[in-house]
Amino acid sequence: MHAAAVPSVGARRDRHMRNRHKRPCRYSISDPTVIRVRMNPWGSVPVPTGSAGPIRKDNTMNNPSLFPMGEPNDAYARYFIGQSYLAPLLNKEIALSNVTFEPGCRNNWHIHHNSPQILIAVGGVGYYQEWGKPVVTMQPGDVVYVPAGTKHWHGATPHASFAHLAIMIPGADVSNEWLEPVDDETYYALDAEAA
Repeated sequence: MHAAAVPSVGARRDRHMRNRHKRPCRYSISDPTVIRVRMNPWGSVPVPTGSAGPIRKDNTMNNPSLFPMGEPNDAYARYFIGQSYLAPLLNKEIALSNVTFEPGCRNNWHIHHNSPQILIAVGGVGYYQEWGKPVVTMQPGDVVYVPAGTKHWHGATPHASFAHLAIMIPGADVSNEWLEPVDDETYYALDAEAA
């Protein structure tokens, strides 16, 4: 097939926009835990990636997402390696917060008891890992479902900041069990594994 027969990106986009309502949306998900939903497929609105200068010259961090970065996450600092920020957005029937990680920051292994958690990557590049499974690299638009009782951790990659929305259902019997940290040797080896 010669180059003239291949429609341009703009032509494919226009055809999709004209026909999007004519066929049902079907998803094929190989791993039910991670759903990749790439936002901004045609670049009309920039999606921050966190890879271009996450730390300013005055040692403050650039916000990698469009959500508020919040305040330093001092209340949970003992469960993190590195600096994280917390911006509670909603605490009604569901708890919704934006959590932002500086490059190299990650939380300890932990378990959410009696409530699942949903993580939606909204900026930068991060990692998610369940106990005994390979690491998953998260980018804006990726969604991770964490079943209740699952040992896991999440955070930024060594070279980029990361932000995700965390969604949980609060309740009297809901608790977090904080476990051991993800040690540096294991964490930095993931950089090569995820590449």
